[in-house]
Amino acid sequence: MPNPHLPVELLDHIIDHLHDTEDALRNCCLVSKPWIPQSRKHLFAHVLFGSEDDLESWRGIFPDPSTSPGHYTKTLTIQCPHAITAADAEVGGWIRGFSHVVHLWMGSQRPYEYGSEIFPAVLQALSPVVKSLNIDCLFLSSSRTFDLILSFPLLEDLSLTNYCCASIDEDDDSDELPIAAEPSNLPVFTGSFKIVTVGLVPLARQLLSLPGGIHFRKFTLTWEYGGDISLIAALVEGCSHTLESLDIGCNPFGASIWYLRPYR
Repeated sequence: MPNPHLPVELLDHIIDHLHDTEDALRNCCLVSKPWIPQSRKHLFAHVLFGSEDDLESWRGIFPDPSTSPGHYTKTLTIQCPHAITAADAEVGGWIRGFSHVVHLWMGSQRPYEYGSEIFPAVLQALSPVVKSLNIDCLFLSSSRTFDLILSFPLLEDLSLTNYCCASIDEDDDSDELPIAAEPSNLPVFTGSFKIVTVGLVPLARQLLSLPGGIHFRKFTLTWEYGGDISLIAALVEGCSHTLESLDIGCNPFGASIWYLRPYR
């Protein structure tokens, strides 16, 4: 009896049931060439670069972004942004392979060159469809953070933790609001906003200056003791017409103190 021929849709459905079984998915890639795309869809759905060695391995195994399995990735986590070079974001760089990332997490406790242009270049080369951005960096200035945020016009959810130190924002002490970006480049900001930071003032001014406004439905904020309460109030008021939940706390001694209540 000849081997039965199963429709591609049925084979894909079978592979989908193995989405959380990595070894089985790897074996599927070896069984048949037509099985590879659906198997890689699950194997590379979440890619984590935890170290420089991880990045070097990826560069070596997938040197061509046009054939990289990065285009299957929906969630990308980069814990070693200091290892990214400008060449990585250029045509032919590995970053170009991640064209369908929806959730992006970038974080590190390692200092960077404050004047570096790498971050905006990296973000502009990455997926234009990112909807969720989580930045956990201690040494990224507010101007770089703002450039990074504006790289994603479809951005809905934004989370910032200790995004900068006040000492590296020497030019952000002015009471004047910065020049806003062009409306066509504005993120949609219709999801959640979480910020745990020391240097709230510069970024808050930049967000409030956006001509499209902010439309978050969920707002979580922890600030250091002595923060500008009026500016915090302005942020809340800025999205009051869409806000559904509000979670605000002060961190006076290095430990979070939360005050929770529904906004409506």
